[in-house]
Amino acid sequence: MRRKSADKSQPKLTHLDESGNARMVDVSGKPVTRRTATAVGFISMARATLQAIAFGKVPKGEVLNTARVAGVMAAKRCGELIPLCHPLPIDAVHVEFDEPEGRPGNPGEVKLRIRATATISARTGVEMEALTAVAVAALTIYDMCKAIDHGMTITGIRLLEKSGGTHPWPPKSPQMIV
Repeated sequence: MRRKSADKSQPKLTHLDESGNARMVDVSGKPVTRRTATAVGFISMARATLQAIAFGKVPKGEVLNTARVAGVMAAKRCGELIPLCHPLPIDAVHVEFDEPEGRPGNPGEVKLRIRATATISARTGVEMEALTAVAVAALTIYDMCKAIDHGMTITGIRLLEKSGGTHPWPPKSPQMIV
């Protein structure tokens, strides 16, 4: 299905050609720069689940190191997972887990924060790789702990910051993306 040309007042969508067909963005004219992106997300779980993770009592094995490796592997394969995403030779991916916070409305539940930073020297950014690393790390924790905690939720996956391209994040002035 082809779309008609968008209203000229709307921002141009870079992954659509003039006829509205999907396309990969040509970045060949952009300079190679060092680029970094950091993403974050949360997985909420019962406090007992976090204790099982901390004391190595999860039947499927060591949860956080497995999730860390899964996040790194996912970032490296982002170009295969997301349509029109450039396959990138990533320089580094770091996945970290911060101390969990208690949930005010539910003292038996905690939120484990997952943070991923991806770095590359390239013509395009690594936001999708950082976001994918967080998402897959969270899904790995969910998969490894679902037998002991059916109430886990994954929330708040978002880009925290990026640098090195022409559009740093967060923007210096508020932007509305429609």
